[in-house]
Amino acid sequence: MPNNAILRRQRALGGGLGVLVLGFALLYHFFPRVFHVDPAQAPRRSMSMGTVAPASGLQPERLSAIGELNAGPPLTLAPAAVIAARGSHNANLPEQLSADPPEVRALLEQATRALHAGRLVGAADSAAALFQQALKTKPDSRRAVQGLFDVHARLVAEIDQDIAVGDADAAQDLLGALRTLPNAETEVTQLEASLKVLEQVRPMLAKAAGLLQQGKADRPAGGSALELYREVQKLDPQNAVAEQGIFQVQRAVLDRALAAVAQNDFAGADRELAAAQAIRPGSQQMIDVHKRVDDMREQRANGMLAQAHSALDAGNVELATRLAAQVRAIAPGLAALAAFDEQLTNARLYASFKPGQVFTDRYVDLPGKTPAMVVIPTGSFRMGASADDDRSATAQPQHTVTIGKGFAMARSAVTVAQFREFVRASNYVPDSIRLGGASVYDERSGALREDSAASWQDDYAGRKADDDLPVVNVSWNDAKAYADWLSQRTGKTYRLPSEAEFEYALRGGTRSRYWWGDDAPKHTVENLTGSGDRSRSGRRWSHAFRNYRDGYWGPAPVMSFAANPFGLYDINGNVSEWALDCWHDNYIRAPDDGSAWINPGCRSHVLRGGSWGSSPEQVDSTYRQGADGDLRSGRVGFRVVREL
Repeated sequence: MPNNAILRRQRALGGGLGVLVLGFALLYHFFPRVFHVDPAQAPRRSMSMGTVAPASGLQPERLSAIGELNAGPPLTLAPAAVIAARGSHNANLPEQLSADPPEVRALLEQATRALHAGRLVGAADSAAALFQQALKTKPDSRRAVQGLFDVHARLVAEIDQDIAVGDADAAQDLLGALRTLPNAETEVTQLEASLKVLEQVRPMLAKAAGLLQQGKADRPAGGSALELYREVQKLDPQNAVAEQGIFQVQRAVLDRALAAVAQNDFAGADRELAAAQAIRPGSQQMIDVHKRVDDMREQRANGMLAQAHSALDAGNVELATRLAAQVRAIAPGLAALAAFDEQLTNARLYASFKPGQVFTDRYVDLPGKTPAMVVIPTGSFRMGASADDDRSATAQPQHTVTIGKGFAMARSAVTVAQFREFVRASNYVPDSIRLGGASVYDERSGALREDSAASWQDDYAGRKADDDLPVVNVSWNDAKAYADWLSQRTGKTYRLPSEAEFEYALRGGTRSRYWWGDDAPKHTVENLTGSGDRSRSGRRWSHAFRNYRDGYWGPAPVMSFAANPFGLYDINGNVSEWALDCWHDNYIRAPDDGSAWINPGCRSHVLRGGSWGSSPEQVDSTYRQGADGDLRSGRVGFRVVREL
């Protein structure tokens, strides 16, 4: 362990070496040319930002306070002391080797107060003069060196700030003060160059400010403040006034967008937002205003959509349509709009129902409800047989029919129980009672025969019918009377289907011979004449679908088999059904809008669809036949349509 004498010698030697290093550092810092060093050629740290400047051969980087604040208002609007403080901690200064004597501390305290008071240079009581006096008294005073550096940094920051805000006179005065400080040649050169640029852009900035006040922020082309500010930025990319001016230009454009929204001109607001985005993409004020516009857009659109819903609920489809169009113009991407468009379409075409929807109407004046109805979608189809089909000239010429308004059709033929409800409630006398009898199937002969005792309450063979069988032995008059009664009971319009509606619904959107295809069915689809069917006495059909059996000889309970693509049961089997139309021998001059073809006073009407006893040709989707309106047969029933 060293003794005290050795420790004292080591401390003295260390202190002497420290003084020597400090003196060398101060000499190099303030008088670099003694060492043949050109300060302009050496890498240095910027006074304003503390960043390394490029070596010789490149334009020296002058990082001023402007660079501090490119996001939002320019940094040069901050106090110069704040800007200077950003660089002061980067000064490469020697460590304090010994305490300052009292007279130096007094000078340093005066200098610090002067620095804080902003008295940087000039007078004897300025910060620069006092720090320099302290250094003369004690050359190794780190506080004095740091103080001079702070004065230097403050001056550079204030000059930068004055140049950035366009105050050339103040910048020139401070530049003169900067020249009095040691080792300031590089900053002086750079700042003088900046002043020259300022002199060039100052009139441009003044003119741009005037145009901005006149409302010529970004237009007209060739005479707007924005164009002038852009020109200034080309000459002085870090010009804070130009940057702030562009900020104000964008603000003016965004104000126009908000004004357009206040007038419900959202298309105009979108144009202004696009113009503002081009000025300063992604700026915070741009984001804020865009969100405000979007919020106002959504609020306005939702309010108008609520009005459209109210109009639709009140049955005013026209007003609801207009309001929906305005909503689409305001906010085409509104999530609730697609659902409302569907409701609007359904209201316009289907009285607010949906295609395929099943519903019943309740009676308004007595207990009960209508048969189940299914909504048939709108569309077009080719009605009738083609010209090269010689099977039935009565189904020609083939023509296009467009169903432009939705309608609902009963899912099945009217049942015995449903027709009985009508007869009891209305005291109606069906033609099978009034005129006496019907045509029923005779098992012994295998053909229909007249039976004067048969009525609507009997089945196809004249026996008492079950409630769930389709009612047969009913005339066209009986069917129409039932539909009229439903209209009276519900307040809705019920009727028999037109012939075009029946074929359209029967096809279910298909173009094939039958709704299930062009050939005999591969599985059970309808109550048809099949080669596998047998009567009670073992009779077979002489002309039937090959290899088909449905298990019934005569009508089956309704909805016992598959539904067609439109959700209709027994539409091409079980029983043939009455249509509203009068009978015509062909389709020449037939309506093409799906309406019934009626001649006042006609006695013959149309029967459509196959039955339990129809041959395959009579089950064809195009097949039609006429019959007197008072016909009652064990092969004929009906179903109803409701207008929407």
